[in-house]
Amino acid sequence: MNNEINKYLFDIQESIASIEKYLGENRDFNVYMTDKMLRRAVEREFEIIGEALSRIEKLNSTIKISSKRQIISMRNRVIHGYDKIDNEIIWGTIIRHLPTLKLEIDGLLE
Repeated sequence: MNNEINKYLFDIQESIASIEKYLGENRDFNVYMTDKMLRRAVEREFEIIGEALSRIEKLNSTIKISSKRQIISMRNRVIHGYDKIDNEIIWGTIIRHLPTLKLEIDGLLE
């Protein structure tokens, strides 16, 4: 893999680690909903992840990342539709897709 793709993969890896750090061990949707700064921080990390995935897709569309299209679409909604952000969709992405994405990115970086 070329250095540019590796840089984007590393950026994704860092953003995933940041989301995990922000949420801590006891992930709680109610805490997430009541903390605007936490929500904005997580949204920003998803912007980075989505943009990096979009750039990877343009450089090499054969790289297999299972939720790539969904995360890129979510990134676009977060950036362009800030008033229509569905916190339940973001939370669902954190719970359902982030662990798999983390494994896939770690595997690609090995």
